[in-house]
Amino acid sequence: MVTEASTWIALAPAVVLAVLSMVLFLVDSIDPDSDDSTVLAGLSLVGVLVSLTVAGWFLLAGVGQPDGLALLGDQLVVDGTSLFFTLIVTSVTAMVIVSSYDYLIGQPHQGEFYSLVVLAATGMVLMAHANSLITVFISLELSSLSSFALVAFLKRNRGSVEAGLKYFLIGALSSAIFVYGISLVYATTGSMQLDAVAAGVSETENVGVLGFGVLMLVGGFAYKTASVPFHFWAPEAYEGAPTPVSAFISSASKAAGFVVAFRVFIEAFPLDAMAALGIDWVLIFQVLAVLTMILGNFAAAMQENVKRMLAYSSVGHAGYVLIGLAALGGGQDSLVLGAAMMHLFVYGFMNTGAFLFIALAEHWGVGRTFEDYNGLWRRAPVACVAVTVFMFSLAGLPIGGGFLTKYVLFSAAVGAGFWWLAAVGALTSALSLFYYSRLVRAIWIEDPVTEFEMADQPLGLYVGILTAAIVTVALLPGFFPVVDAAQTAAASLLA
Repeated sequence: MVTEASTWIALAPAVVLAVLSMVLFLVDSIDPDSDDSTVLAGLSLVGVLVSLTVAGWFLLAGVGQPDGLALLGDQLVVDGTSLFFTLIVTSVTAMVIVSSYDYLIGQPHQGEFYSLVVLAATGMVLMAHANSLITVFISLELSSLSSFALVAFLKRNRGSVEAGLKYFLIGALSSAIFVYGISLVYATTGSMQLDAVAAGVSETENVGVLGFGVLMLVGGFAYKTASVPFHFWAPEAYEGAPTPVSAFISSASKAAGFVVAFRVFIEAFPLDAMAALGIDWVLIFQVLAVLTMILGNFAAAMQENVKRMLAYSSVGHAGYVLIGLAALGGGQDSLVLGAAMMHLFVYGFMNTGAFLFIALAEHWGVGRTFEDYNGLWRRAPVACVAVTVFMFSLAGLPIGGGFLTKYVLFSAAVGAGFWWLAAVGALTSALSLFYYSRLVRAIWIEDPVTEFEMADQPLGLYVGILTAAIVTVALLPGFFPVVDAAQTAAASLLA
């Protein structure tokens, strides 16, 4: 077991978040009835930015690369992949904390809100570091339990409470499926540590039990990433939750779910060994990717509620990222996996920004349908420019980093011989342009049908939205550092 201080420092981004969540609880306990969250929001933001900065520094310095730095008897690992996804999670968390300051004005229990956000982020970062099935499960539960409470945070709002209850019930079911899958894998391989599971796979005689266990693990990951057929909780939870929380779980939580799926399936279930047993998990992800892209995008196109449209579109984007697993084995594994990671990085900014714009509209009392957004540019031109960037970048137009990530992802799939995955991705992206442009058209072209008062200009929400928009656009010319980081992260998993 590695215990040297110099090695433990490599885990500093996660430790900072864990300590921060406890500090927030203590600070809130001094005056629990206060509805002034300036100190709590400032403390949360500083702590998360420290974690983000340290993770970025470690990534540039090459900490844990290329072989990974093992901790706690190899239960946790620090490598390029874990640091890359820590950057995604902490970036989204910082934007959500800034935006929540305005959203929570007048709300009770603000200390609990910030503590739960940081606690959930801690679980997500630990998911990126997890190197065994037991640490995967513990970190996933830490993230999930905090997220359940955040979705139901508005205790006097029936929609929020109902969404939290549904999210909890589906989460409990998926956890049961996931932990049963872990038990079957342990029964057949004799270990839960990923490299030991890989060694046990080639020696097992219980192929059927192992295959069933792998299938149940796929189900657990499909829930965490809002992939078909475990996607149905997502629109309900996203619609009922406080909108900054919707941004948080649809971006950071999804990225955390994918990094665990990448690490577990690539390291614990090697393609060659599993193929020799007749277990083709790549084929399962190919089916999931196609179904998720098609169902997510068609369902989004049918929505009249803008928030539900974004919820279903996030399901569609999960399908694009699944190509990273579905196109493995075609000779371009590093490229296709790195492309999926790049898309998650850019998606974290453009999707979070889109949800924060919805939060801004809710703050002003704008309705929920596309029609309610008619002519909004006359009242808020800067925010409307930002959401136009988000919508077109999500669709894959060359206005933001989303264009390049989709281009690289689909090109990599074609190069690996899975042209049909790229074709489905391209066709569903074309469909997504239809529903994303509906919001842009309502904002810029249609005449207003209702009047509403814009009492103030919430600074925190504006900062969050503009930060996301600037990064989304800046990633178009500044894409190569992301490419290098993602390719390094992918190579460390495939080594």
